Parts: sequence; C-alpha cells; structure tokens
Amino acid sequence: MSRKTINAVIIFGLLSLLSILFTQIIWIRSTINAQQTTIMLQERQDSLNLKQFEEQVRVALRNVTEEISTHQADSSDLYGAVKQKSSSYFLVDINEDLHPYYLEQLLKRTFYDHGISEDFQYGIYDCFNDSIVYGNLIKFSRDSLYAPISDSVVGITSPALEWKKDGHYFTVFFPKIEGFQDSSSLEQNSSPWFYLFIIVCVILLFFSFTIFVIIKQKRISEVKTDFMNNMTHELKTPISTIGLSSEMMLKEDFSNNPERLKRFASIIYKENKRLENQVERVLNIAKLNENELVIEKVNVPIHEIIEEAAESFRFNQSEKKGIIDLDLQAQPSNVSGDLVHITNVIFNLIDNAVKYTIKTPEISIKTITENKGIKIVIQDNGIGIKRENLKQIFEKFYRVPTGNLHDVKGFGLGLYYVKLVIDAHKGKINVKSSPDNGSEFSIWLPYND
Repeated sequence: MSRKTINAVIIFGLLSLLSILFTQIIWIRSTINAQQTTIMLQERQDSLNLKQFEEQVRVALRNVTEEISTHQADSSDLYGAVKQKSSSYFLVDINEDLHPYYLEQLLKRTFYDHGISEDFQYGIYDCFNDSIVYGNLIKFSRDSLYAPISDSVVGITSPALEWKKDGHYFTVFFPKIEGFQDSSSLEQNSSPWFYLFIIVCVILLFFSFTIFVIIKQKRISEVKTDFMNNMTHELKTPISTIGLSSEMMLKEDFSNNPERLKRFASIIYKENKRLENQVERVLNIAKLNENELVIEKVNVPIHEIIEEAAESFRFNQSEKKGIIDLDLQAQPSNVSGDLVHITNVIFNLIDNAVKYTIKTPEISIKTITENKGIKIVIQDNGIGIKRENLKQIFEKFYRVPTGNLHDVKGFGLGLYYVKLVIDAHKGKINVKSSPDNGSEFSIWLPYND
C-alpha cells in the first residue's frame, strides 16, 4: 500500500468521523430542544392544574364555611375566612364550636361535589391548649371515595366523641400536593453529550488502531522488499564471481601457469562456500523463533571465544591495520550456555563493527563480573545509529539506513539472531549509539540460568 493510499484512507476516515459527529450533534440538539419544549409545556400545564386545584379548594372551603355558619345560625361575616398558606395548606376562620365528625363529613361531601380527589388531613384549633388537633388522614379511592387511612384507629373523627372545645379556625392539608415538583427545578438531561463523548472516543480508538495496523503493515512490506533486494544482491555477487572465474578457466590455457589456475579455483571454492553459507544462513535464521531455537548447554569459556574472535579480526584487518583492544576482567569467565550460538553472537557483533565504519576499525572489548553473571561490552568507532532506529535494530529483516555507506551487505537478520540467542539464555542486551560516534553493545549472561 502506497503512502498516497494511506493518506487517502486517513482523510476519508476523518471525514466519515466528522460526518458522524456532526449528525450526532444535530440530533442531540434537536432532542434537547424538543425536551425543553415538552418541559415548558408541562410547566404551563402543571401551573394551570395547580391554580385550578387551589381555586376549587378555596370555593369548596367557602361553601363549607357558609354551611357551618348556616347550621349554627350564626350571621358572622365570612369575607376572608378562607386563607391559603401554600398550595397544600389552607386555614379557615370560624367563630363557633365545631364537632370534628361533622367537619369531616362536610369536607368529604363538599370536596366530592367540587371534583377534588386528593387525600387530605384536617385539624381543629384548640384554644385551651393553644394547639391544633389533627384528625385521621383521609384517603380517596374510586371504590370507597373518602375513607380514613385505618379503620382500626379511633381518632377524633368518632361520632361518639364529646367535643366541648372552643375553636377559632380549622385547617386542611393536602400531603400529595406538597410533593409536587416545581417545574423550574427540573434539570436538563446532559446524558446524550456523555454518550456522544463515549462513542467518539471508541471510534477514535478504533480508527487510530486501524491506521497503526496499516502503517505497520506498510513498514513490514517495505522491510521485506528491502530484504529481497539485499538477498538478491548477496546471492548474485558470488554467483557472478563464480561464473566469471569459470569462464576464464575455460578460455585460457593454464598449462604454463598452474598458480593462476589454482588461484581461480580457489576463488570459485571460496565464493561457493560463501554462497552456501548465505543460503544456509537465510534458511536457518529466517525461520527461527524462541520456541525453535535449540540450546545445548555446556561450559562456555567467554574469554577464549573473545580472544579467538580478536585473532580472526587481526588476521582479516592486517592490511587495513584495524585495532582491537581487550580488557578481560570477569572472574569466573565461564558461563552455562550453547557454545555455537554464543560464539556466533560475539563474531556477529565484531563483524558489524567492521562493516559499519568508514574509518580504520577500532574495537574495544571489556568483560566484568556483574549480578551473578558476566557483562561483555563491545565498543566501536563506526557510523553509529540514530535514536529513532535504536528500538528497531533487533527486529527481523530490519536494516539501519547507512547514509553514504552503500557497500554494506546483509539481510537484516544478524542483530535479530543476537537478541534471540541472548533471550534464550535469559540474558540482556543493550545498545548505546549516536551518529558519527560509534556504538556500544552491552551483553549480560548469567553464570547459571
């Protein structure tokens, strides 16, 4: 997948996300507006119902007051007798004795005649005790109309009650009206915005994960393409050398110059071994993973391996006058591990130090004892590695860009193999590097894992 395709996917994805977000915002705003309109209409309706109820109660209580006055043959002025303290509490002034049972029956009948079906409780003021004596809570139902809340309780509503107290007023209280919610206290529901936030977060996470996977697959594809190009170059070079040497041997007469014949034969042999090693290396390392790496543990002499690798370095660098410095201080210097794999690790790191330098190679190897194990530090004066590439150097098939150094050969499997071997031995490997300042690889292997 090309960069343009990825950019197009990102742009279309963002446009789709913005479209969904825009649609959801419009829908939520429409819902909230409709909700506000409904609340406003409900507020008006509740207000009208409450005012209508209050007016019905006032009219009913005036009728009750008039009937009480008529029954008692009292001609007192009834103007302003009914006082409304709140939407649920009313007070009625009277100037005569009033029996509770009679008042209850009168209230029941009058409320029913005026279509008032709310539960109520009444009270009569006792001037001797300066208190209000309450009757039972009267509940309304379709079957029994008005009835006391409990038939077993005999309160002041008993018809046999002797009542000789002077009352100046009585009260009527509607408990359910007290629980009516003021429309102004209704809060707008903010949950749609919360749900929208959650949905947007989930979509963003999914979209980011998708883009991450696409970019990662693109990078893997580029790495594999680079690997194929490098492998083709690595295999083509020895094949071309073998073909050229074979052609020279067929064309020329070496009867008078057997040394020249021997040299061409030696070239063919070395290039053939090189080709064989490259093919074997690709076939073996490319299929390695932690479960397939076989470790045969023996007593591995680390210092002897390092010294052998140093001798090989000095022999191959005799013309370039490369320098390798050893500082082997670890005691003991033997670890439990696979001799072949650990040897390959040391040789591989030294080989990288030689390949990735444009100067005369200068390598220093140091060993110390650390945390019940041996630490091996290999430092070089190579071209170094940029910080953004350090996290990827141990990945399979990954090759660090070498800038102006174009003749470095390899498949991007060396450091992957090194990391695989160290992990299999329960060791650790770290690298410090910066461009033009060389690299330092630190390996720690336990004496006995």
